[in-house]
Amino acid sequence: MASTNASVVFSGSKAVTSHEEEHPVKAFGWAARDNSGHLSPFNFSRRSTGEEDVRLKVLYCGICHTDLHNSKNEWGSASYPLVPGHEVVGTVTEVGSKVKKFKVGDKVGVGSLVGACHSCDDCSHDLENYCPKLILTYGSLYHDGTMTYGGYSDTMVANERYVIRIPDNMPLDKGAPLLCAGITVYSPLKYYGLNEPGMHIGIVGLGGLGHIAVKFAKAFGCKVTVISTSPAKKKEAIEHLGADMFLVSRDEQQMQVEYVAWYSHAF
Repeated sequence: MASTNASVVFSGSKAVTSHEEEHPVKAFGWAARDNSGHLSPFNFSRRSTGEEDVRLKVLYCGICHTDLHNSKNEWGSASYPLVPGHEVVGTVTEVGSKVKKFKVGDKVGVGSLVGACHSCDDCSHDLENYCPKLILTYGSLYHDGTMTYGGYSDTMVANERYVIRIPDNMPLDKGAPLLCAGITVYSPLKYYGLNEPGMHIGIVGLGGLGHIAVKFAKAFGCKVTVISTSPAKKKEAIEHLGADMFLVSRDEQQMQVEYVAWYSHAF
């Protein structure tokens, strides 16, 4: 037998707890139910706030292209129902008894990870994103064996290790994309030493990542050249984002001239 209203649904001889009753805290979100990628209202539940957990009221969540891929199962790893969102920002509503970094009312964010093994070499060096047992913000099994749901929802809870403090003077809606697109370009710029004033940095593509990369590079004091397939993006790159130069990669003559100029200067 099957019941769609009761807290327990029987599938064959196995009782399965419904999404709404799985945890004690009620939650509401938007979920994909199949690979059509269409999102619909979804009532589910979040776990109680643990000793090291931070609970937040979600106020904004960025839309990453990863969300679109996963919603449509284009990478073959989606588990439905799927609540996307890993650029999550909001305000703290509750903290666990052992939480030291945050208090109620703080502006915070949660990125693409909410868990890892915390015992491997990568975790010991704060590289949880390389942990073989990493737990993604949505579409992964958490330590308790239940599915993780993302930021397209009204509330969220995460271990404080995976919560980021957002400065009071930063608008939350502007800060959300920094939790994925932002760190994706900031990290290599820092890691490879491309953050020194006076350096000349080339940014290929002016999409969701590219425009943030331009802003970071300019903030570092670098000279920035945007390389794009679309001439229509020149005005945005130069006038709005502050890039110094703009190249159209499909213009072979323009690219050749700039390459010769760069090569002559470099050597």
